[in-house]
Amino acid sequence: MPLHVEVVSPEDILYEGEADQVVCRPTGGEIAFLPGHQPFVGALETYPVRVLLPGSGEVVIAVHGGFVEVRGDRVTVLSDVAELPEQIDVVRARTAKETAEAAVASNPDDVEAAAALARADLRLQVAGSTTAAAHGT
Repeated sequence: MPLHVEVVSPEDILYEGEADQVVCRPTGGEIAFLPGHQPFVGALETYPVRVLLPGSGEVVIAVHGGFVEVRGDRVTVLSDVAELPEQIDVVRARTAKETAEAAVASNPDDVEAAAALARADLRLQVAGSTTAAAHGT
């Protein structure tokens, strides 16, 4: 029996349907949910959520924090900000990345700049941009 998956933000339902597996990163490390998984609730990091579709294919969604809940064969991802690849403005994400990199370079302890850099990297990664660097995403 496949999973029923919902990935939602306040603006949109980004994915609703069946999946063989959902991969995300709650605080503490990456986790994969399969049918029959034990109940789970966790806070999500800024990281891609991968929905592996029955048969083949996958949907990748940029999720900027939020929560994941698993109950029975149902996985629900709730995020304040989440984006499909086609919703990402790559030029804007590159500009944001450059700005955040400059801020981090001038002050390595700037938590907000580091978070902005992680968000920009995630957007570029999910959009398929080759300029996304590995900053934990």
